[in-house]
Amino acid sequence: MTFHVITGAGATAARTALLLAAEGERVRIVSRSGGGPDHPLVEKAAADAADADRLTGLLEGAATLFNCAAPPYHRWTQEFPALAAGLLAAAVRTGVPYVMLGNLYGYGLVEGPVHPGLPLRATGPKGRLRARIWEEAAASGARVTEVRAAQFYGAGAVSPFSLMVQPRVLAGALALVAQEPDLPHSYSSIGDTARTLVAASRDERAWGRAWHVPVVTPSLRELSARLARLAGAPAPRIEELTERDLALLALTDPLWAEFTEVLETPGLPFVSDFTETEKLLGVTAAPVDEVLAELL
Repeated sequence: MTFHVITGAGATAARTALLLAAEGERVRIVSRSGGGPDHPLVEKAAADAADADRLTGLLEGAATLFNCAAPPYHRWTQEFPALAAGLLAAAVRTGVPYVMLGNLYGYGLVEGPVHPGLPLRATGPKGRLRARIWEEAAASGARVTEVRAAQFYGAGAVSPFSLMVQPRVLAGALALVAQEPDLPHSYSSIGDTARTLVAASRDERAWGRAWHVPVVTPSLRELSARLARLAGAPAPRIEELTERDLALLALTDPLWAEFTEVLETPGLPFVSDFTETEKLLGVTAAPVDEVLAELL
């Protein structure tokens, strides 16, 4: 029976584990908490993926390593390098094919659709960190691929939309956001992300390059309105936060300071191009209302 290791215990890790288990494949899900979904074919292990020696042992006999783990958002620059190094070292030592979950930060500001062939030219700390993690993995000699998601939405998502907008819309309250609410913006569902991770692990063409998770690209206001309609909530009220607002909020919680780099846009749509994922890996985006209905 094929055996896989998934690091992380969030929604994407859990959904990926359950996809594999539903096909009769065994999964070991590794996280510091030892959590994960309940399924007869899913084993839960408590370990820190930054510990390359421990992870190497847990990878014995595995067909694939999937990483869905990440440090707390405001601790990325301090903690992500060690996590990425531990994962990569274990993959290199064991020779287990390595599928990384990434995002679109590494490209920086782009005019026009963002596609996987673009150079990684981000200048901010988070963007450069994501770019460096991929560049080091690609140069390591490991059999590796990266699946890059846009902003998450839907059941289990933890993102600006799920934290700042979703609960306010469902409560009929004003939502304050750190992005331009009327520009098209790409979103990836947790389910589509998990399906892309699994598809990339099974296609020989996937290795050595990046793939984009399929997306939907409404404006934030449109996505919020669709959520409100499905939930029977009032029409959403949304206002954009200013730089001063974010600076003041950062005094109360370090998370707010992190939004300045990755959510401020120069008046341009943010569109992720997933053409190759759809054409070559056979994964497309689930309908928006289907994803939102699952969330509700």
